[in-house]
This record gives sequence, structure tokens and C-alpha cells, in this order.
Amino acid sequence: MAQCTLKPDLEFARELTEAGGESLKKCFQCATCSVACPLAPANAPYPRKEMVWASWGLRDKLRADVDLWLCHNCGNCSDLCPRGAKPADMMAAARNVIYKDLTAPSIVGKWMSKASGLPILFAIPAVLWLIVWWIRAGYNNGEWFPRAADGRIVFGQIFYGDYTIDPIFMLTFFGACFILLRGVMKLWAMFKPEGRMTVIGKTKCWVWHLWDVLWDEIITHRKFSDCEDGPATGKDTPNRKYGHAILVWSFVILAFVTAVVALGHWGGKIIPLIKIETPMPLTFPVKILANIGALMLLCGLAILTVRRLRLNPDYQGSSFYDWYLLGIIWLVAVTGVLSQCFRLADAIKPAFMVYYLHLVFVWMLFAYLPWSKLGHLVYRTAALVYVRMYGRSN
Repeated sequence: MAQCTLKPDLEFARELTEAGGESLKKCFQCATCSVACPLAPANAPYPRKEMVWASWGLRDKLRADVDLWLCHNCGNCSDLCPRGAKPADMMAAARNVIYKDLTAPSIVGKWMSKASGLPILFAIPAVLWLIVWWIRAGYNNGEWFPRAADGRIVFGQIFYGDYTIDPIFMLTFFGACFILLRGVMKLWAMFKPEGRMTVIGKTKCWVWHLWDVLWDEIITHRKFSDCEDGPATGKDTPNRKYGHAILVWSFVILAFVTAVVALGHWGGKIIPLIKIETPMPLTFPVKILANIGALMLLCGLAILTVRRLRLNPDYQGSSFYDWYLLGIIWLVAVTGVLSQCFRLADAIKPAFMVYYLHLVFVWMLFAYLPWSKLGHLVYRTAALVYVRMYGRSN
């Protein structure tokens, strides 16, 4: 008879507890959670097996478990758990612990894992943009709050796009994309079993699987409805679909606006016809779209924040990762709106100071993305593409 020696990792179990899985030990393996999950396939149910592995501190088993990333965190399993073991919180905690160390530099993941790391995470971009402000003020005869020649408040007088904002954010964004790509490749390598895997039947390119995932998960948010159509729990757990969809589409709109402005700025140097000057008038179509995106962002944030506050902690909690992501997006949205309001009100000092904070928080959002809960969007998408490539529907 074959024997298998289990090697529990007590440090991993402790990390799970700190990341939100403190109720794990209440689980007595009744499998209610796997039955309750509307997404778990019959031939590979979860999260019961993940609860076993987490209880034993089996880091390697959880790291290699693709099902860990397929959970939508709807909370059905936690609502119906007869022992209050909160499987949904454990699944989220395990993901948080794994992507904390998934990519280098892992020290950023450690800072991201607890509130004590926030001062360092804030200080890095705060110093960076303060140095930029100081250098640019020197070019303006020591004036830290300069006006344009026509008397307007123009943030480019200090944070000039060509030499400060554009190169810094391009390096930040593409650097984060490179780190995420390495994380996805490492994640796929952990998913793959030893030996060779053979797929029987028709196959298609991963690109088409990616499109299917984006359609189900991002564009239509259909999977959120699938969670809502799961078993009745008798608990008041508001659906995340509408708040999440509004938030995602606001990001899409704002990303489109940013791309159009960048094209108008840089492309306008070659083709004057497409040149876009900033700040744009409020009646300019691109500006109108930007303000619509900002309002959608605030609405989506409000819906998701209220939902979080309404969660019953006896069944489902909110971890530091949850509140960090919501908090940083709130700060990006509020400082962005306020910087425009102060500029239009001709309040020059508050305008520049709030815009400086806006740059700090936007940098934090993108630079730390691979280690934050926002990175889960990328890793979960990669996991869904992986399982579809090897014959599973989810």
C-alpha cells in the first residue's frame, strides 16, 4: 500500500489566519460548502478539499490548486456552513497569501499584507512626486504654485506630461504588466501536474478561451448571476454584480480617455489635426466622457462599500486586502474629482496639493497591483483560461 507523508507548514497556517482565515479550525468536513457552491463542477468540487489542505497547512497543495482561483467569493458556502467555518473567507485568504509571494520583489507583498506596511507604500510615491515637484518648481523660479501665462491653473506647469507624468506612469504600468506576466507564468507552472498532459477532443487557441472568459466574467458579468442563482441561503448577502460591473466599466472608460488624450498629445506633435490640449474644456467630448467615467467610478465604489459594510461578520468578513483596494480606489476617485473642482474654483494651492495626492494614489494603485487584490482579477482570468484549455467549462 502506498504511503504519503504529510508535512504541515505551520507558518503557512498562521499566515492564512492573519489574512482572514481565522475560522478555519471550525470546519468538520461535512461538505456543505461544496454542495452549496453554484460554480463548482461535479467532478472537481470545491471548497471542501481546500479547507482540508488549509487545516493541515499544506502550502504546496493549495499553491498548485487551480480551483482556488475559480471561486467567485459569493459567500453561499459561508452562509450555509453549519459550523461558521467561513469557507469563502479561507479561499480569499489563501489567494491573498499566495500572490503575496508569487512575484518579486516579495517585500512589496509583505508590506501589502498588513496595515503596518501602509506608511512605506505611501512614502515611496509621495517622495517620488515631491522630488518631481521640487525640480519643476526650480524651473519656475522657485514658484511651487505657478499659473500659466494666461492666469489659468494648469497642472502641467509643475507636473509636465512629457518629462514627468508620461514617462513615470509608462514605466510603472508596463513594469506592473511585466511582473503580472511573470506571476501568471509561475501560476500556470504550479498548476501543471508532473509528467505530460494529453487533451482528448477538439482544442482551440488560448486566445479564444481568453475571449470566452472576458465575455463571461468582465463584459457581461454573467457568472455573478450564476452565483445569485445558487441555493437560497436565507441570509442577506447583496449581489456584487451591479457595483462590480459599474466599477469595471468606469475603469474601461477612464482607460479609453487616457489613451485618447495620450494619442492626441503625442500624435498631435506629428499630426496637428488630432492634437488635444489639456486641461480640456468641460464641453469637450473627451472631457464629458471622462467625467461620466468618474461619476460611474464613485457610484460603483459606493455600492460595493455599502455591501461590504452590510456583510454579517458571523458569516463573511472583510480582510485588510478588501479594504485596501476599496480605500485606494476611493482616494484615486475623490482626489481626481476634487483636483478638477479646485482648479475650476481657481483655488490654486488646494488644487496642486490635491493633484499631487492624486498622482501618489494612482501610482500606488498600478505599481502595487501584482500584490493587491486587484491582481486577483488577472490571476483568476489566467486560471479560468487554463482550465478551459484543458477541458473544463469553469
